[in-house]
Amino acid sequence: MQISRRATVAAIEDTVVRFSLGQRLLHVMVMVAFIVLAVTGLPQRFPEFAWSQWIIEHLGGIYAARFIHRVFAWVFVFAALYHVIAVLYHVFVRKGPLTMLVTRTDFTDAVTAFRYDLGIGEQEPRYGRFDFRQKFEYWGMVFGGTVMIVSGILLYFPVTATRFLPGQFIPAAKALHGYEGLMVLLVILIWHLYGAHFGPDKFPFDSSIFTGRISRERMRREHPVEYEQLLERENPPPPAVPTQPDSDGVAQSSEDGQS
Repeated sequence: MQISRRATVAAIEDTVVRFSLGQRLLHVMVMVAFIVLAVTGLPQRFPEFAWSQWIIEHLGGIYAARFIHRVFAWVFVFAALYHVIAVLYHVFVRKGPLTMLVTRTDFTDAVTAFRYDLGIGEQEPRYGRFDFRQKFEYWGMVFGGTVMIVSGILLYFPVTATRFLPGQFIPAAKALHGYEGLMVLLVILIWHLYGAHFGPDKFPFDSSIFTGRISRERMRREHPVEYEQLLERENPPPPAVPTQPDSDGVAQSSEDGQS
């Protein structure tokens, strides 16, 4: 029992917190909402297929499927608003950095990584908290989520929307909502799941977004710049020793003056 506890403590000490509780809960909320929206939305987008009809039937019919879709659409809207508020709080109250901003370094890192993967580059880029792939995916999620929310609200309130917008916006919103939803699903299945779970260095599952912790070795390997910053915070340089001039006017440390 004692050995097991020591092993658990050692395992925890070998990890660092990467995601807060709020970030983990937000990820779970978005993940669940996305799955339900995909299951209830795709059959409505492709009603002519047998699998769509099977899903609609087992959900209780088209009206039940639409009701579930709309409920979890509002869950997704709530998650988006929560994320915006959390970012604003992080920046303006806690004075934290915007680590997801795309910079010129991200484009040079993309070229460097591409050259390394082709075998014509000598080393991989050195990443900070997030690499260029994670940033590009994040902003794709922001753009795609905005399109889905705006088009979904137009479809949910078509009569009210046409009081302020031309009627052509409603069928345009329907087409945009369907195609954007299909594209988001493909991005999640092809890009996100491979990069987060099915890649050679993470297969079969990356639990960091659920546990909130990542091993120091993995951080050192995948995010070396962030790891070096962590070491600097854990081992700050010793404070400078105050100096005072001696009788000849030469600066001398206080320890030397006492000896």
